[in-house]
Amino acid sequence: MRTSRKGSVEMPAFVRQLVKETEKRVTSFFKGGRGGGGGELAEGEDGAEEEGVIPSPYLERPVLDKYMEEGCASWGLTYALASMQGWRAHMEDFHNCFPQLGGELSHWGFFAVYDGHAGSTVAQHCSRNLLDHILGTGKIRADEDVDQVNEGIREGFFLMDKHLHSMACREGWERGGTTVVSTMITPHHIYFVNCGDSRAMLCRSGRVAFSTEDHKPFSPGEKERIENAGGSVTLQRVNGSLAVSRALGDFSYKAAEWRSATEQMVSPEPEISTVERSPADEFIVLACDGVWDTVSNEELCAFVRSRLQVCTDLRDVCSQVIDLCLYKGSLDNISIILVCFPGAPQLSPEALHQEAELEDLLESKVAEIFEELSGRGDEPDLLSVLTVLASTVIPGLPPGGGLQSKRNCIISAYYQQKEARKSRLSQELGSVDST
Repeated sequence: MRTSRKGSVEMPAFVRQLVKETEKRVTSFFKGGRGGGGGELAEGEDGAEEEGVIPSPYLERPVLDKYMEEGCASWGLTYALASMQGWRAHMEDFHNCFPQLGGELSHWGFFAVYDGHAGSTVAQHCSRNLLDHILGTGKIRADEDVDQVNEGIREGFFLMDKHLHSMACREGWERGGTTVVSTMITPHHIYFVNCGDSRAMLCRSGRVAFSTEDHKPFSPGEKERIENAGGSVTLQRVNGSLAVSRALGDFSYKAAEWRSATEQMVSPEPEISTVERSPADEFIVLACDGVWDTVSNEELCAFVRSRLQVCTDLRDVCSQVIDLCLYKGSLDNISIILVCFPGAPQLSPEALHQEAELEDLLESKVAEIFEELSGRGDEPDLLSVLTVLASTVIPGLPPGGGLQSKRNCIISAYYQQKEARKSRLSQELGSVDST
């Protein structure tokens, strides 16, 4: 199982078998604790029981199917997207991938991740309409006045939120919102736009050159605005419920008539940062908090760089990021967009050789552990093998990923050993019967 292979839309069959057969035994090893969940607490999740039942926002088993896409622009940009429902009861993430905007903006690109909460309505509607609202301001033009572009993006967010409010009044819904993290790439600049706790990160010259700041209710400036609007921050959430302080939608938190849109408990105002492009730019990652709750900016930067040197398919890189986050404990929907510039790391024969050696080493270690545990009696389960392997020094693991990033290789090797043992026992039994 080499990581330079083409990516698959679905999780490998042996991982599905793992979830089916050994879920209860490996849950603590894989998940490590409940993290993630940037939206509202589910009905009853705060401890209030209804008819003796506490609805859970989590599934008993994760939905492992992945949606993937890839593309490129004529001016040298390539991108890929991967998303997975995971442990959440519903998929509420949506996205935009426009590598070329067309017309006079044919050398401009726009990418965004929308992480919905309390339903998918707002996130889906924003994915279909936000860019149109931004372009509709008339301030996004090929001559690129930076101040005008910033104002056009900001105004587009406000227009989108007003449109959503009209929908809410017309259709009678209050709950539901979405965070947005997006980037607009022009021939000269990269505009990073964030509203909520999804995040964007730029890798330049092998390091994190920029990342957006999460909008959390407990941040001093956000907390002050929430309290000035008549709200409170409890359990690190707005009024003890909403885990983000900026979002589109969420109109029950925007009802202070004496305050402007940007002064409400939850603000629709995006934070916009403009970065000049450089030949040293390698890639941009846009991802929901289902990714960032489990890995840091630096870890993800290092991991993606290492994968680009051994993978020819950007979808496969995104898929490996999702697997890493799942195995590190993410219980949220997981979505990631990877945008690569011409300066991104390229396939490396040396890195491929090292990767092959690493996977051979892992397979041999799994075989050794399996045989050692088998010698003690019963067939070893996967958790036992993983536990022993986790305490073993393994050189050459992917930076930023560690042992978790090679979990699929380990699981595959385990099931190979299991099948081989089953075959040996069957042959031995056949030999005994023939005598």
